[in-house]
Amino acid sequence: MQSQTFYNQRKNGTQTSAFGTAGRVNHDSSKFYNGRLYEGLNQGNDVIYNENPIEPQYVNKILCKSSEVMTELPDNSVHLMVTSPPYNVGKEYDENLSLKEYRMLLKRVFQETYRVLVPGGRACINIANLGRKPYIPLHSFIIEDMQDIGFLMRGEILWDKGNSATSSTAWGTYLKANNPVLRDIHEYILIFCKDTFTRLNPQKRKSTISKEEFLEFTKSIWRFSPARARSVGHPAPFPIDLPYRTIQLYTFEGDIVLDPFVGAGTTCLAALKVNRKYVAYDNDANYCTLANQRIKQFLSEQNNLFSK
Repeated sequence: MQSQTFYNQRKNGTQTSAFGTAGRVNHDSSKFYNGRLYEGLNQGNDVIYNENPIEPQYVNKILCKSSEVMTELPDNSVHLMVTSPPYNVGKEYDENLSLKEYRMLLKRVFQETYRVLVPGGRACINIANLGRKPYIPLHSFIIEDMQDIGFLMRGEILWDKGNSATSSTAWGTYLKANNPVLRDIHEYILIFCKDTFTRLNPQKRKSTISKEEFLEFTKSIWRFSPARARSVGHPAPFPIDLPYRTIQLYTFEGDIVLDPFVGAGTTCLAALKVNRKYVAYDNDANYCTLANQRIKQFLSEQNNLFSK
């Protein structure tokens, strides 16, 4: 009887029930999404897929300027944006902006990102929350601003850095209830898309993600170590694992990846590693030079590898 029930579920599909269901074969979730919980929420639109080419001189280039206005990129031309914005906490590349000014800066950049993304294109933002007196939940402010722009939120990934956490003494009062302070060993990777939840692929480009990667990367917790600032030459680099995973998960071979705060160029390296193209921005000439040097070294190593 049990096997017959499972067969019928496979044949007819499962539906959202009052007590949930373990089945996910041909699952019909319309009952859930038609419920009142979703009243008034942006649930995407039926759109005509449109993809415009970027002029060749801007492809695989780092543009040393602000990404608040990306005049080099036409509407609907980028497939994925992945970035880690400057945190505005006094690093050498930061400006001393108020929280309101900082949010407005990011919002201007992400409005431009919305314009240049293709329908269904994804935006992935790595962000850490700040402070303790009070705690500043930057990730919640960015979610609010992204939704105000028109983005659809797809989820959030917790980047668990616990395996590399140091024995920090920033505990407030030690072993006392007066003022214990939490030590963050995680950051967020916020996932959004433009206009519609599914991105079409009319060019029939190939996916390069393996089965093992897909099963691991679709989990909501990622575990890998941070990059070391001294080894990269940037005060807050992110590890190549981060853009690599988003690129593998959300793009096809030959797609365009955008990083509007490119820093040391790690996103560009991840894109090249899996045969994607990139366009990147940074308004610090020193970091543009650093990123280009790292890319040049990577390409040289690749050429040497293939020539053997």
